[in-house]
Amino acid sequence: MFTGLVEALGTVRRVDRVGDGAEMFIEAPFAAETSIGESIAVNGACLTVVARDGNLLRFQAGFETLGRTDLGELNAGNRVNLERALRFGDRLGGHLVSGHIDAVGRIAERVTHGEFELIWFSCPSEWTRQMIPKGSIAIDGISLTLVDVTADRFSVMLIPHTLAVTTLGLKHAGDPVNLETDLLAKYVQKQLAPMNPT
Repeated sequence: MFTGLVEALGTVRRVDRVGDGAEMFIEAPFAAETSIGESIAVNGACLTVVARDGNLLRFQAGFETLGRTDLGELNAGNRVNLERALRFGDRLGGHLVSGHIDAVGRIAERVTHGEFELIWFSCPSEWTRQMIPKGSIAIDGISLTLVDVTADRFSVMLIPHTLAVTTLGLKHAGDPVNLETDLLAKYVQKQLAPMNPT
């Protein structure tokens, strides 16, 4: 589990295609404190550290992960959001994030409001049904508050700090993002489905 509070921006140094999957070598400022087998959210996707060499962490991603996330589009030089797994007793500053990506969305529009920025994202309508204004969403692993939700779009407002320390300050209209809707919304929808099959 994660909180959606990005610890650091990492840098992709190499991506090797291996069969149906890929191996990713990512430079991380906390690599020296990391253990083999540890879970780390990379742009919100929970990956396992399989090797460490200095400040480089090596991850493996199978075809399921590459097909459901934007990790398959990463190249050397790309920046990624990194967060180590939540430990019992840690403060939960964001919201509970599983690291299991639901869908890939895309940045539809960026609107500047002084120092702040309103960003609209497009995504499949099956996922907006799990969103409500003022609810929580994880975008590329960042815990954010929803502003508005329509049938196939939603928006968030970013403060200068978030723009400065996460990948959302670097991305442009059309760029992909990993989306994870709120865990509670998933369970509520599942329980209510038999009552309203349509």
